[in-house]
Amino acid sequence: MSTVDDPDISPHRDSDGADWGEQVFRSLPGLGIRHVATVPDAGLGRFLELCDADPAIRLITLTTEEEGIALACGTWLGGELAAVAMQSSGVGNVVNMLGLPSVCRIPCLLLVSMRGEAEERNPWQVPVGRAVPDLLAALGVDAFRPESASGVAPAFAEAAARAEKTGRAAAVLVSQHIIGAKSFTDGD
Repeated sequence: MSTVDDPDISPHRDSDGADWGEQVFRSLPGLGIRHVATVPDAGLGRFLELCDADPAIRLITLTTEEEGIALACGTWLGGELAAVAMQSSGVGNVVNMLGLPSVCRIPCLLLVSMRGEAEERNPWQVPVGRAVPDLLAALGVDAFRPESASGVAPAFAEAAARAEKTGRAAAVLVSQHIIGAKSFTDGD
């Protein structure tokens, strides 16, 4: 898989220099995660590139986010925790499928790059982006909202622990404040 470098996405760093994508990637072995499923997204680019370059991580590119929930459930049945990485619009696609880990008490770990928040320039991203936290709460998914890039990896580790302890889905929502807003120019 090759993600496209997007100059319109700001770096994934805090003022303290923290690269959240690299930090989450580095946390995977300690969490026992060797499988990452994704519908690629520029906001997740650095994380996905690192996963793709590591032979110990199996990066699975999906055609739709629902497949990621099924993959995470199957991976758990095989004895391992997987992560599913998606953009917030993908959360709207997995609503029905999130019933599977809920009913079967299977941990499901989501890493979500948020859209539709501050400075969003694409109006199509706003409705679902705004709905994601309430939607996840209504579905019984524990959501973690780190306030800085350096807080993403600890939130991811906490979400993984919560998912395993409760046998439910948990999500880390990485805000546009952390990722940066995509800008659109003429011709895009």
